[in-house]
Amino acid sequence: MTMRKYKLFTVLVPVFIIGGFEYIRHEFLLRYLTMEAGNFTITVITLLLSYLFASWMFTSMERSNEKILLSEARRAVFEERERLARELHDDLAQTLFFLNVKLRQGDIEEAKAAVSEIDNSLRQAIFNLRTPPEEGTSFGQRIHTYLDNWRLVTGIELHETVNITENSFSPNEEILLFGIMQEAFTNIRKHSMATDATFHLEDDNNHWRMHITDNGCGLQPATKANAKSTTYGIDLMQKRASELGATLELLSEKDAGTELIVQAERTVNS
Repeated sequence: MTMRKYKLFTVLVPVFIIGGFEYIRHEFLLRYLTMEAGNFTITVITLLLSYLFASWMFTSMERSNEKILLSEARRAVFEERERLARELHDDLAQTLFFLNVKLRQGDIEEAKAAVSEIDNSLRQAIFNLRTPPEEGTSFGQRIHTYLDNWRLVTGIELHETVNITENSFSPNEEILLFGIMQEAFTNIRKHSMATDATFHLEDDNNHWRMHITDNGCGLQPATKANAKSTTYGIDLMQKRASELGATLELLSEKDAGTELIVQAERTVNS
């Protein structure tokens, strides 16, 4: 039911209840009901019917809101998948061009590295797209599903902590935050050679913070292709953090792992 219909019901129902009873009382019940008894009766009837009507209306509105939230969550999943498809297309196009050049030059080792990069990109895309939209109604569940798949595919030990409420972030914020998380864990898988990683996301209504660490080699890309990919990924995370109104801090030392912190203060509730 639309909000306009709810408004009409709210305006008209009390009028019909009170007006209808007063009409019946004056036309048919004056012999049987005193003024005091009639006033008491209309009060009780109005209270009961108003309670029943309000209960029905708010229940209907809650169901409508749940449908809207479900629709927004599914839209967020589809938009994230569209973004992943665009990035996969661009990444594969660049890598295939690089592979073609190296094959013409007879550089077999670089060509092998390009083939390995294509394989890794496809594997990443497969488990990124594995979760159906129906499982995306909860942001926390989406995060858990992604990280669980990432753990299975990479074999890297992962420690996960997510302390957020159901509506901590808007659908648009979920898309941006989820994208930063995906990019960070893609970089860990591709470049870090880590054996252990952690993910923490917390929100206390006034401040939220995402903290990702690994025990790998740090930002030490081995090839020009990897360096370009890593730089692009960092720029992408910076852009998304800016759109979130958040700060992004990346700390890394050779053979000492990498630490990513994204956080923001909340001026109003999302």
